Amino acid sequence: MSSKEKKQFKKDPQSFKLRYIFRQFHIDFQPLSKNSPELPVVDLSRIYASPHTLGLILTYHVNYGLSARRTAAIMQDVHGVTISHQTILNYENSVALLLKPYVDHYPYELSDQFCGDETYIRVNGKWHYLFFFFDAVKKIILSYRVSPNRDTASAIQAINDVLLKMEEIPENLTFVVDGNPIYLLAQHFFAQNDISFDVKQVIGLTNEDPISTEYRPLKQIIERLNRTFKGNYRSTQGFGSDHGSVSFVTLFAAYFNFLRPHASLEGKVPVVNPKLSGLPTMPARWTKLIELAQRWIVEQRSA
Repeated sequence: MSSKEKKQFKKDPQSFKLRYIFRQFHIDFQPLSKNSPELPVVDLSRIYASPHTLGLILTYHVNYGLSARRTAAIMQDVHGVTISHQTILNYENSVALLLKPYVDHYPYELSDQFCGDETYIRVNGKWHYLFFFFDAVKKIILSYRVSPNRDTASAIQAINDVLLKMEEIPENLTFVVDGNPIYLLAQHFFAQNDISFDVKQVIGLTNEDPISTEYRPLKQIIERLNRTFKGNYRSTQGFGSDHGSVSFVTLFAAYFNFLRPHASLEGKVPVVNPKLSGLPTMPARWTKLIELAQRWIVEQRSA
């Protein structure tokens, strides 16, 4: 109920018909379980490419959305570096494995406006779903779950990714999503675990109700994120494995949060790090981001 309706309910509860929704969940998942991050063992010093070459490959493949084959071709034709498309995919998997814990556990400074949506990607010839949750003000990707199912369990895990990044959950926390009922069910699941937040559903393409009218701008922001991702994803023509899809999405999230300038942020990146912004070229920034992730993993191991 709205605040106005709550006041009216206190005065005249008989004027309201109360309905309670209860659902028994059989999901083996503990929300807000802050386990130690999984720290990979990846030695990039053993790869044949130099750090600059690796930065170039990531720039072409991730920033500009070139396929692995086109990236291999441009490395040969422009830079005189002979490399196979499979080697590029191997590099992608190794770097993503290294960057994922850094991206997931970075201490982001967040706003109070969050939106979520899902989009389609193709994995092993079948449609999968990519769940994005996004800070609409800071332009930070907070969750990027790939799932074979568009179901409540996936929505729960995607929202949990966001909650884990908060120092404490605000009382007026709200997520703006589409009309898919899985988000309401996820809300009930968290409520049963004493975690409360509101869900605002923007339904359809036109504003047929007050909530859609008020919150559609936030929904349009997450849709623009989907279009940006699809622009980079399109050249892949889908992924051959679950691992490959997660690697690509991880690198996209790292690029989007730490390296991609945004017009709405006056040309700044969402996460401003002087160690990255002071570098003149994108390959150098990729190399530095990898170095920062490696240092963070070493610090976590020694802590």
